[in-house]
Amino acid sequence: MTADPPATAVVILAAGSGSRVGAEVNKVLLPLRGVPVLVWSLRDALALPGVRRVLLVVRPEDRAAVGEAVGPHLGDREVLVVDGGATRHASEWAALQVLAADVESGEVEVVVVHDGARPLAGLPLWQAVVEAARGSGGAVPVVPVTQLVHHDLAPVTESLGGVQTPQAFRAGDLLAAYRAAAREGFEGTDTSACMAAYGDVVVTAVPGSSLNLKVTFPEDVALAEELSPLSGAEA
Repeated sequence: MTADPPATAVVILAAGSGSRVGAEVNKVLLPLRGVPVLVWSLRDALALPGVRRVLLVVRPEDRAAVGEAVGPHLGDREVLVVDGGATRHASEWAALQVLAADVESGEVEVVVVHDGARPLAGLPLWQAVVEAARGSGGAVPVVPVTQLVHHDLAPVTESLGGVQTPQAFRAGDLLAAYRAAAREGFEGTDTSACMAAYGDVVVTAVPGSSLNLKVTFPEDVALAEELSPLSGAEA
């Protein structure tokens, strides 16, 4: 008998801008094979087994544009749009506060945090980090590291290079870490940085992918177009 997938909530961060890609709109709203960049990640999130809630964290001024962009691709599914903060950490904390009741009730066991500017992560990577986090407490995609990394020995942070998203953590541990960070005024560079500072979990480094690029500069949009599967526009 196959075990049920862990009850999962997904937080997709889309509160950035398009300044470095030379766009007048949020970069996650730029077209990629006929659909907005953000929609690629949203489709993966909604296809994730056991997903209970999906939150899109956006700038307040982007609420309407994001709604118009993703609405046609949701079908009968629902996502919640949350106003982000001035920093990545603040945006993550805003989403976790929305999820707090579901985490405390046990409705959500694992939380996945993903950068909406990484459209090509792919569903298998999402599933891999969720399953790894369920076992060890946390998981991040890393290129090319594949072993277990304990934060007491080697903090896994985006600043070290090679760390990608989606990153997944046991929900209770993640919420507790961000509450501790809020009390002390700590801000991490990514989710794993906060867990390294306040969590007590073993972070599993799962194999990332060179395809899982982050749209940051103008050439990234063109590269993502070349790397993305043709089926993306048809899904």
